[in-house]
Parts: sequence; C-alpha cells; structure tokens
Amino acid sequence: MTTAVTRERMITFLLETPMFENLDPSEIKQVIHIVEVQLFKAGEIIFSEGDTGDSWYVLYRGKAEVLKNSGAGEKLISTLGPGSCFGEIAILDGLPRSATIRTAEDSVVLHVPRTAFDELLENDDLVAYKLVYHMATLLAQRQRSTTERLSKLLVENEVNDVHEGIKQIVGESSVRE
Repeated sequence: MTTAVTRERMITFLLETPMFENLDPSEIKQVIHIVEVQLFKAGEIIFSEGDTGDSWYVLYRGKAEVLKNSGAGEKLISTLGPGSCFGEIAILDGLPRSATIRTAEDSVVLHVPRTAFDELLENDDLVAYKLVYHMATLLAQRQRSTTERLSKLLVENEVNDVHEGIKQIVGESSVRE
C-alpha cells in the first residue's frame, strides 16, 4: 500500500473535510506542517481504549471501526469513512481514550500529534482556535444526537429496568445542553 498523499491532495482533502472546511488555504498550510501520514493494514489497531490521548486523527482513505469494551468483549459502535475525525476528545480533556479504533480495511490516516497541536495553541495561532471550536461543535452535535436517540428509546420502549438508567442519562445530558 502506498500513501500517494501529495501536499496538493492533502490540502484539497482537508478543505473538503468538515473539521477543516472553515479554514482558509493559508491556515490549511499551517496544519499540513504538523500532520503525519500513517498507513495501516486492515485489522490494525490505531489506538486502544484506555491509551493515553496523545494525538488526534483524520481518516484520509479506508474505513475504521469504533469499538467499545463491554466487559464481554468488544462491541462495534460505529464505522468511520474518509473525512472522519477521531481521537479529538482526548486532545480536549487529556483523559485516556474512550474507545478502540481498528481499521476495517487498508487505510491512510492523517495523524496530528498533541505536542504539535499544543504548540499551535501556545503560539496563539488562530488556526488552532478554529480547530478547537470545530471539535467542540462536533462534540456538541454528537451529544445532541445521543440525547435524542436515548429519548426516543424511552418513549418507544417500556422496559422498566432500562428506563431508570436511560432517564438519568437523558436528564443529565439535557441539563448540559
């Protein structure tokens, strides 16, 4: 597998990726200087649940699976495609990874090390603040979606033993919105 990620292709890709779409080309050029291209074979782990959050990623090519340890093994939570960003939660809160990311096929991933991203923040680069804003917006959208799905489960299902746990989660989530 070859990378074939030229500077021009990376700029075009990032300009078309939601996390970066509001950056102008000169800001994208700042970003590509800190991005590392990584190759993963199908089935490789990019990071594991509980690992230190030392970077965030953008899937350039391929597919990846989000897996969560359920106590009885890993459960597939979601499948990611090109343009998907992941690992940004750990960059924002400094806590260990909340899930495992495994490639579902040969993949090319753009890797942004925390040290390089922190350097942009420390230098008060506007691009870093724009990216943090987009991360926060993305996380807010995910939170609203989760709350909506949990609320729908409450309405549709009358399973009492599940109700109390879901009610608490929905209540806490709604208060934060």
